[in-house]
Amino acid sequence: MSRRVAAYAVCVDDGRVLLARYVSPYGDGSWWTLPGGGVEPCEDPFDTVTREVAEETGYESVVERLLGVDSRIVPAAVRRRPGPDDHQNIGIFYAVRITAGTTRPEPNGETAESVWTPITDVPTLRRAALVDIGIALSQSRPPTGHVPPVQAGGLIEH
Repeated sequence: MSRRVAAYAVCVDDGRVLLARYVSPYGDGSWWTLPGGGVEPCEDPFDTVTREVAEETGYESVVERLLGVDSRIVPAAVRRRPGPDDHQNIGIFYAVRITAGTTRPEPNGETAESVWTPITDVPTLRRAALVDIGIALSQSRPPTGHVPPVQAGGLIEH
């Protein structure tokens, strides 16, 4: 089984959440996600999240707190990335505050745009499951840092 560890920014301000529109390099469309991405070798996830926010959105940011960790198995049959085996995603979610900058597309990357979206509009968007997980962690701040699994399907992608 393959595995990916990633850090995600949950930036919430005045009832809006910062989302990034990911465009798949595999030609299967685009969907909304939280700014964030894979932890590089020897990189601390705390540093990953601010690096990814800067790369994907153009914003400078600071981490305010750890929200939680999500672990999910993506069956090989529904994986977007090539591979014959199931895949485990481990996502580390941080509450992040934007401190400077303006939005822009990711240079030479897969993020086409970033927008502040009313949280009430999120259910109408084609989005990654991690958006719902991040918002749930931000709103409930569970002591364990864990929320119930989000089912993929419909407008929600793995």
